[in-house]
Amino acid sequence: MIDAPGGLLLDFGGVLADAPGSLVAAPELVRRLSEVVGGAVPEERIAADLTQGARAYSRWRDEVSAVAEPVELPPARVWADFVAHDWPEAARAAVEREATPLSYAWTWRADWEVRPGIPEVLRAAAEAGVPVAVVSNTLCGAAHRDFLATAGLSGLFVAEFYSDETGLRKPNPRFAWLAAEAIGVPVEECWFVGDSVHRDVGCARRAGTAAAVLMRSPRTDREEPHPELRPDARIEDGHGLLALLRDSWEAARS
Repeated sequence: MIDAPGGLLLDFGGVLADAPGSLVAAPELVRRLSEVVGGAVPEERIAADLTQGARAYSRWRDEVSAVAEPVELPPARVWADFVAHDWPEAARAAVEREATPLSYAWTWRADWEVRPGIPEVLRAAAEAGVPVAVVSNTLCGAAHRDFLATAGLSGLFVAEFYSDETGLRKPNPRFAWLAAEAIGVPVEECWFVGDSVHRDVGCARRAGTAAAVLMRSPRTDREEPHPELRPDARIEDGHGLLALLRDSWEAARS
């Protein structure tokens, strides 16, 4: 049995929302990039470079997770290094100038959905006086923040932290420490909930949280195993998290 948490640190993709894994370039983003560069790069090449860039950025994210304290790249660097690195100089400069809105468009998913049981978890935590923060690696936290606001969940978080805004990437323990400080709970009394063994469980262990809870998502199943990182609990969705919380609260009252 895991001790009841004083606070919750929750990942976004795979925990709060379903995380579509498609790397195919969205046609509307291709058209927007074409407009930004004034047609200097053919749309077929833009689409191909977006797809290849997404794969390269994904590999970089996996590789940087192995360093002691990974940091996030600024959006302009992501576009310049992974998508437009061999475009004409003027086109690359135009993309870098528009990196922030382009990153929003690249990050946003029209098919995001709140994961089952998550509203119930957030309401139960609020009723129990357990503060909650979002701790998410992302190219554009504004897109995540807007989704949670549209879903009517923003008011249930004390704070939201995103890697593009903090400059930190999980499993950097400073990311968890920052969030714990913001909700006013010692990190050793917080549960860390994520869908990645390498990033989320790794962050929880490095930061010294009370528990690391792994919520299964398609990304969880794609990850290479990490025998040295074992979560304290495995769950399927928000309903599983709510059951864990209720069990811990009941045990604390006993």
